[in-house]
Amino acid sequence: MALARKGRTQRTVDYWPGFVDALSTLLLAIMFLLSVFVLAQFLLSREISGKEDVLNRLNSQINELTQLLALEKGGKQDLEDSLANLQASLASSEGERSRLQALLDQGTGSSDVANRQIGDLTGKLDEEKQISARAMSQIDLLNQQIAALRSQIAAIEGALQASEAKDEASQTKISDLGRRLNVALAQRVQELNRYRSDFFGRLREILSDRENIRIVGDRFVFQSEVLFPSGGNELNPEGQEEMAKLATAVLDLAKEIPSEINWVLRVDGHTDNVPLSGTGRYADNWELSSSRATSVVKFLISRGVPAARLAAAGFGEFQPIAEGDSPAARSQNRRIELKLTEK
Repeated sequence: MALARKGRTQRTVDYWPGFVDALSTLLLAIMFLLSVFVLAQFLLSREISGKEDVLNRLNSQINELTQLLALEKGGKQDLEDSLANLQASLASSEGERSRLQALLDQGTGSSDVANRQIGDLTGKLDEEKQISARAMSQIDLLNQQIAALRSQIAAIEGALQASEAKDEASQTKISDLGRRLNVALAQRVQELNRYRSDFFGRLREILSDRENIRIVGDRFVFQSEVLFPSGGNELNPEGQEEMAKLATAVLDLAKEIPSEINWVLRVDGHTDNVPLSGTGRYADNWELSSSRATSVVKFLISRGVPAARLAAAGFGEFQPIAEGDSPAARSQNRRIELKLTEK
């Protein structure tokens, strides 16, 4: 009998390296996926930030060109006003010349004086024409500069629109990626919830005749008295019988769950709030709860449940489901909980 027990202990210990390797591989895969996602977010954020800087510089250039265009328009208006004044003066001079020429023709004035006045007016008229020609040249130059400025503004606006369109496309791509990720996660959760409901339904059918086995939320709860002797961690015959039923249900469910769903059956050990003496096998309730959860996991593995689909955790007395120090409350808190969840 002792040799058989020793053999079982050695076979049980052999499962732990594979279990640890599976958990390490899973953690590395999750860290790699998170690193890829963070890197993608970083690159997209940096690209968007660079485009915002380009947009700001383009907006600054547009503002400067707009101010320059306003100044050029003001200068053009001043030149146009000067030209109008020169044209008015030119018209007045021509009228005066015509009047003097008429007086000369009529012989009402001195011919020499009239000729001198005509010469003076002709010189002034030529100067006015030269000034007008220079003003027209400046107006033409201003028109060319305004046309060039408008071309530059049009080019900048085109570049700005292209940059905004590219930025909008990037934002749309990010939103679509997030939406697809959320949809995929929601589908996985829905699938796991469906199989969890099937699992609990089968356990309810198998264990429906036991009053001290019940469902609380998304967990299947076994009272410790059903599985273990007081203060011990070895499954008693009655507990082995119940865990054998559980192993059968888990194996049947494992055949139906798709391989892409990374599920695990978590076994949680809980105790009441009565402290241990510290002189026995276990120093405190942490060790007792962890040892009981581990015993359940090892038994399920011995019945064929894959070790990679099992996890054990101990919570001591720190997560009670019944408040108070009464015997009934403490009995409820001494329990083993099973939860089908995703890794």
